[in-house]
Amino acid sequence: MLFRSFIVFVLCLCVKTQSPNWINNRLVIGIMTEELNSTVVPEAKSFMLASYVKFIEAAGARVVPIWIRQPVSYYEDIMSKINGILFLVVATFSEAMNDNGDFFPIWGTCLGFELLNYLAANDTLWMKSCAAEDLPTNIEFANGYKNSRMFKDLDMSLKSKMNSENVTIHYHQWCLTPQNYTLSGLDKYFKVLAVNRDSRGMTFVSIVEAHKYPYYAVSFHPEKVMFEWSITKTHQNIPHTADAIRTSQYFADFFINQARKSTHRFLSKKNENDLLIYNYNPVFTAKIGSNPNFQTYYFMQ
Repeated sequence: MLFRSFIVFVLCLCVKTQSPNWINNRLVIGIMTEELNSTVVPEAKSFMLASYVKFIEAAGARVVPIWIRQPVSYYEDIMSKINGILFLVVATFSEAMNDNGDFFPIWGTCLGFELLNYLAANDTLWMKSCAAEDLPTNIEFANGYKNSRMFKDLDMSLKSKMNSENVTIHYHQWCLTPQNYTLSGLDKYFKVLAVNRDSRGMTFVSIVEAHKYPYYAVSFHPEKVMFEWSITKTHQNIPHTADAIRTSQYFADFFINQARKSTHRFLSKKNENDLLIYNYNPVFTAKIGSNPNFQTYYFMQ
């Protein structure tokens, strides 16, 4: 319930009160930690993959970990300071938008994509089982993609590479078909920007953005293309080509450029420094057994 209240707070932020010319070049993005039962660090209670941190840093921002299982007051405080948030596996959704709040972009990756769509559909599951584990794909752009915020400035040479080469990697067993996207009414909240096909040929939605708010989600993992190097039984097909890297960098740059419109800031340099991810050291988990994650942060809270 505490976390639900936090996300209601996040998603009630909006886009009307900031100056249209405001540009923030000292960005801090929050990344949600994930609950953990670890044999690597038995005392750890949560974790974060270092690839997500690097993904944000590669576009010119810093990262603050956002702890799970905290009181609402903690989330309200941290949200007043950071400039955007990346959701991975947990999120709760409210349609009660407050049109007098602050510009605040949200990015959902993989399970973050699934949960944002699930909650946007009033906690109804419209997904189908699919075969998209360790699946490299191109990006099949939907009609009208150029009219989106995400792709309106996309260079046509990069678009051609995205469309013709395997530049993304999927790790999920559930998919949203275009048909179910319409039947569920999700298309009224999110605009479908791209689709893909699983290994059995089923078409599924892979990129969306909210019509009204700066909320974005992808079903694939752009950060793995750039920063995950383990080769295991379940992780063998991550593309690391120059064009795949350019594609992932495009998504990182887009999200961070959205966050530049946020006016949030820390009230003191000490408070900012105390909360940044640089207070923690990642573990080189690729050296431990057959761990598919190259580097991992472990936290005691």
